[in-house]
Amino acid sequence: MVHGIGWEMTRKQTAVAMNGGPGAALAGSGDADRALPFQVDQLEVRGRVVSLGPAIDAILARHDYPHPVKALLGEACVLAALLATSLKDVSRFILQTQTDGPVSMLVADIRLPGQLRATASCEAAAVTALAEAGTADTATLLGKGTLAMTIEQGHGGQRYQGFVPLDHESLEAAAHTYFHRSEQIPTRIRLAVSEMFDRDEDGKARHQWRAGGIIGQFMPEAEDRIRHRDLPAGDAPDDMPAGLPEDLQGAGLETDDEAWMEAAALIGTVADDELTDPAVSPERLLFRLFHERGVRVFRPVRLEDNCTCSRARVEKVLDQMDVGEIADAAVGGEIEVRCEFCGLRYHFDADRLPGAADGEAKHGRIQGGPLTNL
Repeated sequence: MVHGIGWEMTRKQTAVAMNGGPGAALAGSGDADRALPFQVDQLEVRGRVVSLGPAIDAILARHDYPHPVKALLGEACVLAALLATSLKDVSRFILQTQTDGPVSMLVADIRLPGQLRATASCEAAAVTALAEAGTADTATLLGKGTLAMTIEQGHGGQRYQGFVPLDHESLEAAAHTYFHRSEQIPTRIRLAVSEMFDRDEDGKARHQWRAGGIIGQFMPEAEDRIRHRDLPAGDAPDDMPAGLPEDLQGAGLETDDEAWMEAAALIGTVADDELTDPAVSPERLLFRLFHERGVRVFRPVRLEDNCTCSRARVEKVLDQMDVGEIADAAVGGEIEVRCEFCGLRYHFDADRLPGAADGEAKHGRIQGGPLTNL
């Protein structure tokens, strides 16, 4: 459910905003790095548009990944932002993939209201070879595995997890499968990542990553308007309505309500550049899609590149290591811990760590991958 003060985007208001008049704040420089909730009352559809500029550029720029991995990680960040900003009473949302492909792991971690960080694990040489061969598509990069979504309620509160299988498919497709099987809410998602090239004031070439996405969900007051066909989860009906793109087959769109079919079809028309072009604000995009029906937008959620690691948090993780693990990790009596999200390095005297002092074996041993509790 969306909250806050809403306003309807009429043709006149949108035109003024685009031309820099009194409503220019709607489409001004604040467009980047935010999630904008919206609602289309006539279609009983709610959703959000996410726009990422400086935040995603900073996140991807600090990692030395091959380009296809950066693009994939950007998609994960957008998907996490779309989902996280829709939740109430949640302090943290983690989206993570574990797969057998060259990109074995993606992690997008958001501490609400909007502190975003991300990391990935990949076989750089294998990804580069696929890219040179022109076969570095998402399905090949990820392979087979799982997509996990973890929700933390409150600070130090309960954790809830949802899982969906990944089988040589895109993050968009996996998200559709999740909502179809777990939430049973008709949902349409679009994700996009692009590179922008221009020149600065001095004429020097400049490069920036941009990312964006949109989610729309059918939330009718009358629940019987969401009619599910009697088929096992994951099976696409033979009589799928004509005109739906292949990626919608079995994507939670089996309700044949005309309002939802219209909304899903409109969202499906969104092009990648409409989600990443800084000249196309979220308000402008929503007006393009729904101006005939009327669309309301609500107070946006600001997103920022902000790693939450700290020396105290790293020390807390090290405190869970036993004496043997500390000895194995130490080099010259010192332990170095590098945050996989932001790259910051922390140094500790191994002899002064609690685990080394008491010699007791403790729980919570560090496994492979980033320390997401930093």
